[in-house]
Amino acid sequence: MRYFHLNKNKYHCPIINLDKLWTLVGEEVRSFAVNPCFHYTASRIRKRLEAAKSKDKAAVIDVTKSGYFKVLGKGELPNQPVVVKAKFFSKLAESKIKEAGGACVLVA
Repeated sequence: MRYFHLNKNKYHCPIINLDKLWTLVGEEVRSFAVNPCFHYTASRIRKRLEAAKSKDKAAVIDVTKSGYFKVLGKGELPNQPVVVKAKFFSKLAESKIKEAGGACVLVA
């Protein structure tokens, strides 16, 4: 049987869950959120904490740059707003991101 323009990876869609989403952010951001380093000055620490607490600024995580296309809703998110860019979102993931004050952006 002939099959013209055969694509073997037609349904290839790597996924990532919400509980692993913050692992895609840089090491400095993750380590500062868990344990602030002492080589920062007090003013820099205060500015970063205020930015993290404010709802005006949000971290942007582009999962397509890390090789993932779909975000699933397993796990919990912190109450810090985040903007997630992906090709596909599950309904549960979209609702959890919006509950945390974030946004879902579709990328082509």
